[in-house]
Amino acid sequence: MDQIDPILIQVFLYALLTAVATGLGAVPFFFIKNISPSFLGKSHAAAAGLMLAASFNLIMEGYDINQWMTVYGMLSGMILILLADKGLNRINDVDVKDLVGGGRKEMLLFLGIMTLHSFAEGVSVGVSFSSTIEFGIFIAIAIAVHNIPEGLAISLVMVPQGTSPLKAVWWSIFSSLPQPLMAIPAFLFVEVFREYLPFGLGLAAGAMIWMVFSELIPEALEKCEPKKIGFWVTAAILAMSAFQILLGEY
Repeated sequence: MDQIDPILIQVFLYALLTAVATGLGAVPFFFIKNISPSFLGKSHAAAAGLMLAASFNLIMEGYDINQWMTVYGMLSGMILILLADKGLNRINDVDVKDLVGGGRKEMLLFLGIMTLHSFAEGVSVGVSFSSTIEFGIFIAIAIAVHNIPEGLAISLVMVPQGTSPLKAVWWSIFSSLPQPLMAIPAFLFVEVFREYLPFGLGLAAGAMIWMVFSELIPEALEKCEPKKIGFWVTAAILAMSAFQILLGEY
């Protein structure tokens, strides 16, 4: 039997690292015990800010490769998530609670969007390794660090709704599992995946932006006053933007 190429193992392990790192975003909730309605509103606002910053980062990355394909991806992402939202209306909230440990069916939609976004990041890892191993390792580590605040965004939505911190760790990692799964085919068929990467980036961004304004912001406004929501959304965007600038400098 032919042996597996060591480079493929390396690509998979580094991509798996990016997925595991997402779970670190849930760690603070092991130490937060009292969750008030006000905290719930602020957490949704912070999650919205983190998602908006991540979305526009994906759009800019897509624009650098193919602007129109990125725009088509955004439109497709919005259409896809509208169809998914209609489908979720048939699901009972009790079934969702059994699955994720709390909350409502909108939580499944949120997890689906974050998982969809991970496909594009997995392709990015595989394409990067096709350039040089060193560059691939750098991109994988950068995405792993970038995934920590994304795990925090997931936990900010799930834990205040009743999900345990341990389950939040698992669902955060689960949302990033497409990264190791997509890295290998992207590495092996780099030209095909590189061509359609902007579409995938736009698809994820369009879905995330829809989620922010359709679910997270309205949910936050039910629990907290608009000025506080504006502050936490803006603060989260600033923090994520500064984080990505610092990441690019190293």
